[in-house]
Amino acid sequence: MNYSLKERIEGVKNILTSEDILVAEFDSLSGKKFACIYADGIVDKNMIGELVIKPLKTAGKDITAEGAKRMLASPDVKDGKDLPDAVKNISDGNAVLYIDGEEDFYIIGVKLPPGRSVAEPPTQVAVKGPREGFTEDIKINLGLVRKRLKSDKLKIKTINVGKQSQTTVAICYLEGVCPEGLPEKIEKQILNNEIDVIPDSSYVAGFISERPHSLFKRNSTCEKPDIFCAKVSEGRVGIISDGSPIALTVPYMLVEDFQAAEDYYAVKYRSTILRILRLAAVLIGISLPAIYVCAQLFKIQLIPPLLLFKIASSVAGIPLSPSVEIFLTLFVLEVLNEASIRMPKYVGLALSVVGALVLGDTAVKAGIISTPAVIIIAFSAICLYTVPDLVETSTTLRLLFLIVAGSLGTFGVLLTVAFLLCYLVTEQDYGVPLLAPFAPLIARDMKDSYYKADLYTLDKRPRVLRSENKTRMKTKK
Repeated sequence: MNYSLKERIEGVKNILTSEDILVAEFDSLSGKKFACIYADGIVDKNMIGELVIKPLKTAGKDITAEGAKRMLASPDVKDGKDLPDAVKNISDGNAVLYIDGEEDFYIIGVKLPPGRSVAEPPTQVAVKGPREGFTEDIKINLGLVRKRLKSDKLKIKTINVGKQSQTTVAICYLEGVCPEGLPEKIEKQILNNEIDVIPDSSYVAGFISERPHSLFKRNSTCEKPDIFCAKVSEGRVGIISDGSPIALTVPYMLVEDFQAAEDYYAVKYRSTILRILRLAAVLIGISLPAIYVCAQLFKIQLIPPLLLFKIASSVAGIPLSPSVEIFLTLFVLEVLNEASIRMPKYVGLALSVVGALVLGDTAVKAGIISTPAVIIIAFSAICLYTVPDLVETSTTLRLLFLIVAGSLGTFGVLLTVAFLLCYLVTEQDYGVPLLAPFAPLIARDMKDSYYKADLYTLDKRPRVLRSENKTRMKTKK
């Protein structure tokens, strides 16, 4: 069979027709011809020159494919299989080395994709503890994980997802700690879905959920490798997607979102107070607008007399009903929030501050909305952002409770609460209940739930995760 260099180059160029697919042809001193094919912009050209071209150019005698492989100075050299394998690796950021007249060719790892350096993540800022955050490069992210979990039990399985993007997704777990069969089940869930492009880990999150239409999310997200490693060491499976700084862990429990990384670096009493504060803030943020509407429309006796007189004087002359007034205020808040996010950074900051002050103050002075409505909606929004990972769900629930309060009153709100509790109790993914360790009640796991116990008492892994190795700490006597 003819393995001429020209035909092999044409074979690749017929498939990869873009202008950024470059071919570096060169000869050795003995006259042997080589061709290195790569995609411009995602490879390190200096590595190609120093590790590939320079050693082969100095070959003074005719060399075989095996001899050429031994002369390559790169530590990342693999044997190529066929033309599709070559095309895939070139698109992935590797270089392909062809040798004139030789059947064998080689894949050389010279990836250097554009990206940012490791920095503190914007959404999980820690006062105490590590400040490193994941980036968009999966190799850097896996390195940050390996830096913290040096165990030989750490297993990383990589798969390619997306017919067009061929995005690398890494499934990480600790062998002997993670429940048997769980990583394989998650891998099957991901590969069962055929999609063109995977731009972010949120697409993978939709694939691994056993109940994708649930009101509540079905996996935990994190941007810090210390949180990721801590959850993997408890028996969970971690998922890292190339191109995304947000990693996933499953199974997921609702209580996880009320725990912060610095809770484990602070005094247990302080951590317990903050967790209870976050829970109370979310409950207030969801229910406060609905309670205000109920109190005004149906049960005015819920409001203390002195506060009632203040509210009555504030709402006097307001042309809108309490429910419409709260809806209007909430609508303005959401518009300002969305505009401040989408606008350029400095313009958005000025818009959010000036818009809130000017619109709020002007609307109150004009008598369109009352001062209590502005205070309640603003405080509700602040409360929801004490737990950022639950903002999407909490905002939806706040709107649901507000609609029920305006139409059915207190009875409707209580009925919705009962329905929501029943819904939460029945929710589970991969055999782990969403409300664990409270429903079902698991006394041992409550040591690290809405309160934090001593480190020495957390010697066992969470029982609900069904870890194979239940002991995570032993104290020497």
